[in-house]
Amino acid sequence: MVKITFITKDNKSTTLEADSGSVMALAVDNNILGIGGDCGGVCSCATCHVHVQEDQADKIGKASEIEEDMLELDDNTNEFSRLSCQIEISEELDGAVFYVAQE
Repeated sequence: MVKITFITKDNKSTTLEADSGSVMALAVDNNILGIGGDCGGVCSCATCHVHVQEDQADKIGKASEIEEDMLELDDNTNEFSRLSCQIEISEELDGAVFYVAQE
């Protein structure tokens, strides 16, 4: 099991454990405020937008071209923006921190 922490816009920190699936599914299943997952995780809505903690960006990896195109539609992006539906849970994510981009 890996531990993943979500920090919402109101600075509420929630640490969850998982061993598979997407980061978005973990957030939605646990009612993390600001993670909607409206499209069901197919990279077509950006309602699961997160900011990766800066010192963990290399571990999480870069967005695909399709993901970058979708992020361009969001006003709250930065160089550490990712769609959590596109991040698969793996051992490399243990200790990862994601800042929820939406309220």
